Amino acid sequence: MRKIFVQIAFLLALFLGFGSQNAQAQIDEDQTGAWYMYFWSAQIKEGSWGFQGDLQYRNWNLMGDLEQLLLRGGVTYKPKKAMILFTLGYGHITTGEYDSSEIANTENRVYQEALFPQKIGGIFYLRHRFRYEQRWVEDQDFRTRYRYNLFIDVPLNGKVIDKRTLYFAFYNELFINGQRDIGDGRSVELFDRNRTYGALGYAIKKNLKVQLGLMRQITDNWAKTQMQLSLHHNW
Repeated sequence: MRKIFVQIAFLLALFLGFGSQNAQAQIDEDQTGAWYMYFWSAQIKEGSWGFQGDLQYRNWNLMGDLEQLLLRGGVTYKPKKAMILFTLGYGHITTGEYDSSEIANTENRVYQEALFPQKIGGIFYLRHRFRYEQRWVEDQDFRTRYRYNLFIDVPLNGKVIDKRTLYFAFYNELFINGQRDIGDGRSVELFDRNRTYGALGYAIKKNLKVQLGLMRQITDNWAKTQMQLSLHHNW
């Protein structure tokens, strides 16, 4: 009897493993996706308080196969005597399943972040962003996540990024899961994902920039390249 149970357990594990591989293989990792994004920020007069947010339409392909629709906004605070920007924000995310126009789930997210600007060598504009997220994902228990993003912008036809400046934009962001138990005996890995991005940017005005580039995203299950077209607007 024990031998039979061992054989059944082995076959079940083999079946589940095969099913899991099939689910992952359904994502075409060689197909380039596309993210279309709008980032905005505004200060209240000359004070320390302001607002910022973004709208992102993410596709598994170039257009039409929804990966995510992300709406996010927050209140910012910048101390007058410190080079740091704090944000308290909220995001609503709709995530679509690969190659399906009908299956999607939703997430509500609250986040806190701190952004530190830095300049090195006269032309390297760095920003360090630390973000902590509290996540309520559909059909999952409460989750948390930690994120660190290093941004680097380098002007190509001058020393400052001003009107008519062409520049190179780079970032790398690491995501680490906090709460790993997501309910019903399920769990997630400590490593969530990593994103590496490179692009050319152009400053249409001092407060309006556009970027076009590629981002390579590696998760604990799959890796994929995404084209990114983004507009950055400071009111």
